[in-house]
Parts: sequence; C-alpha cells; structure tokens
Amino acid sequence: MVEVDKSVKIAVGFGGCMDVFVDAIELLKAVGVKVPKSPKHQRWIADKEELGEGFAYFFRHGAAAERYMNNATLFRQLVNAAENIPNSRAAIGGNAPVMANRFAAEGADVLLAAQTSAEFKKQLNSTIVVAGSETDRSDIHLIMEYTTGEKWGKYVSTRANRFIVHSDEFNPTIGSLEPLMETYVKFDPSLLVVGGLQMLDNFPFRAGERNSRLNMLQELMMDANQRKILTHFELASFVDESLITDLMEHVLPYSDSIGMNEQELPNLLSFLRYGNITMISDSYPRVAAVLDQIRASYKILRTKHNRISRLHVHTIAFQAILTKVSSPWKNTLSATAHASLTANRHVCGTPKVDIQRSKLLFDESFSTTMDAETASKVPLIPERPVSCWEEDIGEGELVLLCIAPNLVCTKVHQTAGGGDNISSAGLIFQI
Repeated sequence: MVEVDKSVKIAVGFGGCMDVFVDAIELLKAVGVKVPKSPKHQRWIADKEELGEGFAYFFRHGAAAERYMNNATLFRQLVNAAENIPNSRAAIGGNAPVMANRFAAEGADVLLAAQTSAEFKKQLNSTIVVAGSETDRSDIHLIMEYTTGEKWGKYVSTRANRFIVHSDEFNPTIGSLEPLMETYVKFDPSLLVVGGLQMLDNFPFRAGERNSRLNMLQELMMDANQRKILTHFELASFVDESLITDLMEHVLPYSDSIGMNEQELPNLLSFLRYGNITMISDSYPRVAAVLDQIRASYKILRTKHNRISRLHVHTIAFQAILTKVSSPWKNTLSATAHASLTANRHVCGTPKVDIQRSKLLFDESFSTTMDAETASKVPLIPERPVSCWEEDIGEGELVLLCIAPNLVCTKVHQTAGGGDNISSAGLIFQI
C-alpha cells in the first residue's frame, strides 16, 4: 500500500479562470453558427464562420482543442448565450488551479500562482496558498462539450471531448510569475509544476513581450533545478510553431517531467524530429504506438538536454508512465494505477469508481512495440492490471515503463480538466 507523503509541498503555476461548460451543438445553434461545407483548421477565431470551421475540424475527430478568440464582442455574445442554455454550469478552471485542487485533495501543501476573484476563491481548496493579485472578475474559458456519436450536420464525433475558446488578457502574459518567484523559495516545494502556457498561443503580444516573459520563466525553472526541486511541465494543444520553438528553448531543457495526452505526444515528437506539428492524431492509439513515441521522445530529449527523467501520457483507454530508474521519481506502478482511477472518477463526476458506468477499451493483451521482430506480448491480468517492466533505452540507461488500463466512463459528466487531474494524481505518488 502506497500513501501520499503528507509533508510534501508543491508549487503550481500559471493562470486561472472560470470555466463555463455548455453543450457545444446547443451553443452553436443559439448564436447562429452555420454548419460549414468543409472543416478548416484555424489558428485563432475571429468570427462565427471561423468558429464553425474550426469546431468542425476537431469535432469530427473527437479531438480536444483550445483557441484564442480575438473578437471580444463575439466572445461575450457566446458567454451570454451559454449562461442561458439549460444545464450549463461554471467551475474553477485553468491548468494550475485544477491541478492545485487535485494536489490539495490528495493531501499536499500547495502554493498556487494565479490571479483570483471572489467567485474563483469559493471553488479553491481552502488549504491552498495563493501567490497573485485579486480581480473583480476572472477570465472566462468557454468549454464547448460534446459526446461520442453526436451529430452536427454531416459531421459525427468519434469520441466525447471539448472545444475551448477564450479571450484572456491576464493569463497569456503569465501575470502571476513574479508573485511566485517572490514566494516559492520560502515555501520550499519538492515539486514545481508549470502549465497554462497554451494561453500564449497566438496572443497579440507587443514586440519582444513574449520572449521577455519566457526568459523570466526560464530563470525560475533554472533556479528550481539548482535547488534540486523537481520540475514538471504540463503540455497542451499548441498551434503557433514559433511558440513551441520558444518552449523548446526556455522550458523543456529545465523540465524533469512532462505530462501530455494522446494528441500532444505525437505533436511533441513531430516537432522534436521535424520542426513541425501535427494537428490531428489517432483518438484511440494502440499501446505499442504510444510506447514507441514515448521512447523516441525521451531519447531525443535526453540527447538534447540530458535532464528529462519522466514522461506521463494519458489516453482515453490507458495510462503510460516512463521513469528513469536512477531518478528521484518513485512508486511508478502505484502512480499509474492512481492516475487511471482518477480519470474515471473525474470524467464520471463520482467519488468512487462505478463499474456499471464504465467499460474497458483495452485489449486482452498489448505489444510493447510496433516492431514485429522485437515486440513482446503483455497480457492483461485482471488481478494485477498494471504492467511494468524495465528496459535499456540505450547506452546502459534503464527506464521503467508502466501501463494501466482505464475504466472508461460511459456517462460523461466532464472531460475538461481531465488531463490536469490525471497528471496530478500520478505526480503526487512519485515525489
């Protein structure tokens, strides 16, 4: 039995917002967005036509996406319409606050870097210490949700997911960075978590502003490295390749751990290999394919920076965690199992796993690689469903790989925030 160290301290940044959850199709109908003749990838959203094209592009693949809306009037219209649609709801949002709440719920002491409002604080765990300014009204993120098999005109979703739009002004500038830098040394955390950087994607910065903010973030992460504080970067859906280039320079070289989903992993690998990104990937990837992508990403990152020692990939069907055997990360098997169970509870919105509302998308066995000549078959053993093994990743460096099947929720309560809860649930067992 593995328990969380009750004395563990975690610093988490950045940003925060209030998420407004709404049925995507109902909202599109309410504001008069027409079904497009053909989907189209949009780097940002400027009008209703681009909203329809961009939504359809990801909806048909059941892929999550998040886009900046540079039309404040349209965004306010969408939010007003969403708040009047039955069953819409508001909840605390943003990578950092959601992860902070999960860490606190698991028993950790948490320092959160975020701008807060009264409404925001009501939904924040009372034990969390906040570094950041107060505001009358938090930024709002519109979470347009849909279910598996839902139809919009001629388009059909292949899995439940969400399309997120925002028009933030505070979060893209990492406004709570300085308050965190001023307080985190005294707080003395074991782990520094960096997330929410997708808010910088396609934001209209002044000349040199983005680079200046990332330089300051780099200073924070370098300082954490020198203090032997483990660092984790929570990846997200990025579109702007120049931003990814900047993250490769300012963030990844100082990250001990990276968390990502089945869409973000091939995106990362594509950029590491070829300098470009892939917009759409397999919604239901095979274990062997994910393992090959994890190995390849790990090797490239180790070659480039020699720092990364943990990768966590969460998909709808399973969890996969790689840790360097000689690293400080511990309890990889338990972390993978806990991440899997947290995925079910979060998506179903229940404190306990309900077998009647769950199903396995996992096969009776899986291959360790797509290479047929070297692949091994690993059976799913119901009495011990988490599979772990060590591998020589090259030049004698050993890594531990663990795979845990997910009990996939069949009655979805919420998909947004799933990755943040899952990553946090895995990390808390490993520090």
